Amino acid sequence: MKKILILRFSSIGDIVLTTPVIRCLKMQFSSLHNEELELHYATKSSFKTVLKHNPYLDKIHLLQKEQSISDFISNLKKENFDIIIDLHKNLRTSIIKFRLNAKTYTFEKLNFEKWMYVNLKKNKMPNRHIVERYMDTIKPLGITLEKDEQQSDDYTNFYTQKNNQEVTGLDYFLGNEDYFELNWLPKTHQKGYIAFAIGGAHNTKKLPLKRMIELCDKINKPIVLLGGKEDIENGQAIFDFFEKDRDTFDSQEAIEKLGKKTRIFDACGKLTLGQSASLLKQSTVVFSHDTGLMHIAAAFKKKIYSIWGNTTPALGMYPYKTQFVVFENNKISCRPCSKIGFKTCPKGHFKCMNDVVFDFWIP
Repeated sequence: MKKILILRFSSIGDIVLTTPVIRCLKMQFSSLHNEELELHYATKSSFKTVLKHNPYLDKIHLLQKEQSISDFISNLKKENFDIIIDLHKNLRTSIIKFRLNAKTYTFEKLNFEKWMYVNLKKNKMPNRHIVERYMDTIKPLGITLEKDEQQSDDYTNFYTQKNNQEVTGLDYFLGNEDYFELNWLPKTHQKGYIAFAIGGAHNTKKLPLKRMIELCDKINKPIVLLGGKEDIENGQAIFDFFEKDRDTFDSQEAIEKLGKKTRIFDACGKLTLGQSASLLKQSTVVFSHDTGLMHIAAAFKKKIYSIWGNTTPALGMYPYKTQFVVFENNKISCRPCSKIGFKTCPKGHFKCMNDVVFDFWIP
């Protein structure tokens, strides 16, 4: 019996992007090495939901908010791991690897290439999805992506599913407590809706409120807004814009004459991550910023309209193995201004989001 520990402490999207590593390790290791595999994963307690129903994991180790790294390592030591897969590569994981003294395989983060791209605008990033780069970490163990996944995507085009066959990709597993029933939605949404994940880890990865409203108006269909507590204010503002006084006779008649079909159900800050994932799974299509919900939608093979601000898909974290369209402003020279994001635009104009064109049509 071999015991392997995977390390990845944040965030939602990054953890979801490691799920092919989990699946491929569990499904291939035993037959390749003639040994049973017990697979463990270490992450922060706040991200437990992302992994707790994953059937390929035997045990999850959760770093509590107030827990010292020394105490956490002491608990890990009791497991006597044979191999550590470090998919985070930071100071914390370096300390863990040193203290556990096991055979290690570490993800190459390409920090220099990212620095060149962000600061000098010289793109030396490989034309490969980060999932493939995560998989490179375990290549020495003989583990590979499934056959259908071995060719890199071109992020500027749809991924084509050959012969309409289901392809493997990211994983996200729902528990019974996660399911959000369609009859809990307003009647306007029960026959189909568009999911719009309005959040983002940083403001420069999110559309300004007025542009969110513009996009909702262009979608012109029932929409479910998804986001965290930090998105409550924007969610309420969008709801008020489209729904306030909508049901009065005069406004309803005027709206119908204009052909306005946007109806808003605001779920921002009201649901668990699992319930938000359930709504993504049941949606017709998904609109999303570069955020964790985008990757969860990709795990459900949803068609995604992906909106990019200060970051770019060329960093390798575009939707994986699903149909998608990219909205980004390539007419400015300041993108990407960060590999993560900022509170406000460093240039002050925020043209990456203010000037991005929404060119789409949904039947």
